[in-house]
Amino acid sequence: MNTAYKAYSCEFFPPKTDKGAEKLRTTLTELAKLKPAYFSVTFGAGGSTQEGTFDTVKEIQAKGYNAAPHLSCIGGNRDSIRELLNSYIEIGVKRIVALRGDMPSGMREMGDFRYANELVEFIRVETGDHFHIEVAAYPEIHPQAPSAKKDLENFVRKAKAGANAAITQYFYNPDAYYRFVDDCQKLDVDIPIIPGIMPITNHSNLKRFSDMCGAEIPRWIAKRLEGFADDRESIAAFGEEVVTELCNNLLDNGAPGLHFYTMNQTRPTKTLWQNLGLESD
Repeated sequence: MNTAYKAYSCEFFPPKTDKGAEKLRTTLTELAKLKPAYFSVTFGAGGSTQEGTFDTVKEIQAKGYNAAPHLSCIGGNRDSIRELLNSYIEIGVKRIVALRGDMPSGMREMGDFRYANELVEFIRVETGDHFHIEVAAYPEIHPQAPSAKKDLENFVRKAKAGANAAITQYFYNPDAYYRFVDDCQKLDVDIPIIPGIMPITNHSNLKRFSDMCGAEIPRWIAKRLEGFADDRESIAAFGEEVVTELCNNLLDNGAPGLHFYTMNQTRPTKTLWQNLGLESD
């Protein structure tokens, strides 16, 4: 595992309302004090919030922080993606999270690219080494993958297409991550694979997200959360303990950083960050 590389980062989603935008500005101001390496910004299915992604990234960059837009290849073509890449270069963006993305309902055309490795290759051809490219990894296997073997092969293709690093889907079983990293190393993939971290603050939301993305909530965690019912304070305290322990385990065993899924909230990520005493290189 690459232990020389260390990157701690945070993820936002583009706000849809003025109130949401104000909340995100407050969250950005507070989390920026932690000095993360960058803030990534997501998009909707098929890149449906790409305009909101660009506006959010532009605002983060204008405030002097590093932003990394998520870029989907689903539904896009070479010309539109080339134009977007050039727009990001113009506002000083140096990082891209390159993803296949999900096909939204009603969309029939895939676009010029079918898979993330094709998008990574295109970015490299168009922009050379300008962008530090992150790709997605799934230690517990992508929910649409036909098998664990095929999923690993897909990841290897993305890595070898020119990715600099990878960010995983969140998980609560560190052994799944260690096994995934070991399997990648056996296939000569040595890019940093950064664990994605989801704070636990709300049981029903966590269950819904996990059902959608295929992340497993270990039975002992699920049962404890069920036992707390609507006691949010107890859920937050338990979640903080569990996720802090997970992060310490990962870092103690050589994980090359952590990527926090903030859900545009300040307190959960800030608390974990301070518990861990993180400093980003």
